[in-house]
Amino acid sequence: MRIAVDVMGGDHGSGVVVDGVKAALQAPGQERIRQVFLVGRESEILAALGGMRQRDPRIAVVHASEVLGMDEKPVVGLRKKRDCSIARAVELVKEGKADAIISPGNTGGVVAASTLKLRPLAGVDRPGIATVMPAPDNDFVLLDAGANIECRPRHLAHYAIMGSLYSRHILGYETPRVGLLSVGTEEVKGNDLTLEAHKLCKQIKSINFIGNVEGHDLFANRVDVVVCDGFVGNVVLKTCESLATGFFNWLKRELKKAPHRAIGAFLAQAAFRTIKRRVDPDNIGGAPLLGLNGSVMIAHGSASANAIKNAISVTAEALSHHLSEHIQQDVATANLKLDKLCAQPSPETLQAGPAFASK
Repeated sequence: MRIAVDVMGGDHGSGVVVDGVKAALQAPGQERIRQVFLVGRESEILAALGGMRQRDPRIAVVHASEVLGMDEKPVVGLRKKRDCSIARAVELVKEGKADAIISPGNTGGVVAASTLKLRPLAGVDRPGIATVMPAPDNDFVLLDAGANIECRPRHLAHYAIMGSLYSRHILGYETPRVGLLSVGTEEVKGNDLTLEAHKLCKQIKSINFIGNVEGHDLFANRVDVVVCDGFVGNVVLKTCESLATGFFNWLKRELKKAPHRAIGAFLAQAAFRTIKRRVDPDNIGGAPLLGLNGSVMIAHGSASANAIKNAISVTAEALSHHLSEHIQQDVATANLKLDKLCAQPSPETLQAGPAFASK
């Protein structure tokens, strides 16, 4: 397997990304990776590699003269910066030189470039970002986490299939429970989108659809795959990230207010470390953009070297399980049923194209 890594988009510079690649190639079991393309400004990459003698023979440098900034509008930025590292990395997959791309850069830019250049798998209407969310008793997959802020019911049905396959093949859940995020567990509750999506998901035989789930179900081990549109999913994701950070800071402040609290904190420090490790996004690595002709992994902008290492590991696992092929096969089977229930999209809708969310 061959992986293209955009080294320019992260908050901490190209050196951190290159260090993560080095660590991934040295990790046990990664002999299956035949080549890694480091895409970005050649001078910076070579400096980060520390000289030719230390370079792993599997590493190749691909020069890209421009960088798509985090604050730039995805489609406009890609048109102005055709030689940016995100575009060049995606082109390696499009040209068949790489099997996957990993980028900690502008999320909207990665989604736009990947969708426009790689195109969705046959039968898949829109790709979706699948984020793994840690919970006390299980890890659940949330999608879409921000690729498409406007969705149709059919898109959510496809996300249910993709999320179920990702949970099964990557997280190891034999029969993952798939739930549709709504304002009530009753089938009659929700908006037009969720009501129609509920009807479609019930018809998909390849998933274990449990119906609607609410916000308080997410961390109570009641669901393994949570399906929603990208607007709702991105709000849920960032709220949970903020809550985790805020809670730990709040707890730390309270524990320092009295000596007896500090003693209790010392005695419980192993438990605190375990929880902190579980909720650390670097341990997950990134969020895959599922449903495209090629594997795409979106790492967090603030990703550490460890996060890049884990992103490469998860990407290699997805490639070894032929996840894209499974998605295309299951979606095609489901579409035979869905086509009878869904109105076909109008030409105007198809011409409008996807609405991309940005980081």
